Amino acid sequence: MNGEQQCTEAATAAAAAPRLPAELTSFVGRTSELASLARLLTASRLVTVTGPGGVGKTRLALRAAAEAETAGAFPDGVRLVEVSAVQYGLLLGHAVQEALRLTDSTARPPLDVLTERLADRQLLIVLDGCEHLVEACAELTDALLRAAPGVRVLATSRESLQAAGEHLLPVTPLPVPEAVELFTDRATAVLPDFEPAQRAPEIELLCRRLDGIPLAVELAAGRLRSLSVEQITLRLDDRFQLLTGGARTVPLRHQTLRTTIGWSHELCTPQERLLWARLSVFAGVFDLEAVEYVCAGDGLAADQVLEVIGELVGKSVVLREADGPAVRFRLLDTLRDYGAQWLRATGEEYRMRARHRDWYLGFATWGEVEWFGPRQAETAERTRLAHTNLRAALEYCLAEPGEEQLALQLAGTLWYFWVGSGHLGEGRHWLDRALALAPEPTRARAKALWVTGYMATLQGDLRRARPALAECRRQAVTTGDDRALAYAVHRQGCAALIGDDPARAAALFEEALEYYDRIGELNSNVLMAMFELGIACLFQGDTDNGLRWLERTREICEEHGEQWAYAYALYATAYSKWLAGELRPARAFARECVRLNHLFRDLLGIVLAMDVLALLRTEGPDADLVEARVLQGAAHRLWQAVGTPFFGSRTFNGPHRECESRARAGLTEAEFTAAFELGSSLELDAAVERALG
Repeated sequence: MNGEQQCTEAATAAAAAPRLPAELTSFVGRTSELASLARLLTASRLVTVTGPGGVGKTRLALRAAAEAETAGAFPDGVRLVEVSAVQYGLLLGHAVQEALRLTDSTARPPLDVLTERLADRQLLIVLDGCEHLVEACAELTDALLRAAPGVRVLATSRESLQAAGEHLLPVTPLPVPEAVELFTDRATAVLPDFEPAQRAPEIELLCRRLDGIPLAVELAAGRLRSLSVEQITLRLDDRFQLLTGGARTVPLRHQTLRTTIGWSHELCTPQERLLWARLSVFAGVFDLEAVEYVCAGDGLAADQVLEVIGELVGKSVVLREADGPAVRFRLLDTLRDYGAQWLRATGEEYRMRARHRDWYLGFATWGEVEWFGPRQAETAERTRLAHTNLRAALEYCLAEPGEEQLALQLAGTLWYFWVGSGHLGEGRHWLDRALALAPEPTRARAKALWVTGYMATLQGDLRRARPALAECRRQAVTTGDDRALAYAVHRQGCAALIGDDPARAAALFEEALEYYDRIGELNSNVLMAMFELGIACLFQGDTDNGLRWLERTREICEEHGEQWAYAYALYATAYSKWLAGELRPARAFARECVRLNHLFRDLLGIVLAMDVLALLRTEGPDADLVEARVLQGAAHRLWQAVGTPFFGSRTFNGPHRECESRARAGLTEAEFTAAFELGSSLELDAAVERALG
């Protein structure tokens, strides 16, 4: 991959990645800190904002980053990575890659992808909440800054990363006047008729007692729904007496924050405290249904959860996030940590984490079922939102003795997400770890083997795919696991197909379909076997049987509202129409394939159809060799994120080679090169729009 293509891919990510979150409340004070941070971002490539929890590190960093972006300091934008939602260092690279929307399904380590794609970018990356992964953040930052001279990193952490070239900006609590301004702003939001002028001395005293820590001030303002300023100060005095005596090495302001949170905790009802503690097992965002399953029971009835979590939202303990049609929730890290300490104190941590695991195992199981049907796109989005909690459940299974089989089951069940939403590399990470811990020949291991073999095949990694599939087949035969046998044979057919042996592939697909029929299996995998058999027939010149299988695939997909396998059947049908010289229907089928796969962000399906569309642009009365070469350039860039181009297969590469030959023969060398480079410069959405147009 050359430098210009790296630049193009990163530019795609820059355009696709979400912007910084909008500010929902006014930004108060910090004028000097903002000016200092702006200077540091100009002079240094790594700046870490440090300070105790709740002091406002994140808010300050995001405001400074937004101002830098507005000023045009970073042509490729500013991107936020919520490190606090990543629980383990091994997943940090995946999280950064996902935050930057650098879709990559190859077997390469995430850090290799990041350093390659960002090499020529001028980008600011905000790493928020690094304190629990200091070493991993330092290593990743060092590698990024060495490989990408135009990239700068702004981190927030309770401690220094101690990385080369790091400049620190310690953040202290707000001065009393600014703390009073913050309290007043938040108080009037809670009580619109609140008159701060009549309570100025009392507000100033309260803010002094809170040491000007923003989180403490905001929590105190939230109490005005039920207490006066004087009552808040009085209760805070009581709580100071109750919750002193922390370690002498802990700064007083940190103890004060703990006291404030503890005081807020004391003002909660027993049920609210119980739910607060139990919510600490969630990572990132979570929905009401998950809370009702995981947290209900033993002191908190399921029908009370909605009311209690609403009270916690009202007390600023839980954040409410409206993302699409459903409301989700999140705990601030400091409040999650506090809740986790109480959860351990109650002796419920193991039980709650097990229930969390059970919910997300059920979530994945239901997602696998719903993947076959009209709700595929919705299932993909729901699973994306649950991604951090699925990671937490997987890590729990791998870390807790005796849970290895459930790790295999969960990682294997999520095949639809790993494959259909561009997470092949991460999926193989979890499966490799689980397979290494659980060598027993169980049904869960058999499924994990065929899933990892399938993903390795899609990455063009037959060296790893073939042994895994062979082991799965041997185990299935030995243990009498007919379902695993069907899937193993099916995926061995895929390996044969990309290994340029379509005759053997067709035989394996036929054998697999017989097994599927025998056990009554019908889902997206079965439909993919039909599509794959159809294209294997086409590759052998058996057009009649190929079209028969493709037509059958489309009919069943339409009957069940299945779109993912349907899109692949459209790709093969477009290829067959090209072989028959039927250019108009060929283009229609290929374009619809691109459109549907774009809904799932399935790059493999997009790029296969795009290469067919490129070839089709070389034929007919409206032939356009320049446009054909542009589409080839766009497809080439997409292949870099999928894996080995055309899986390393000569057969799949046939249309591409034919198109390239025609374009080279009809264009000058300058036109040939310029068109390809133009295609390589297109972001995903622009490339798809061009292909559809």
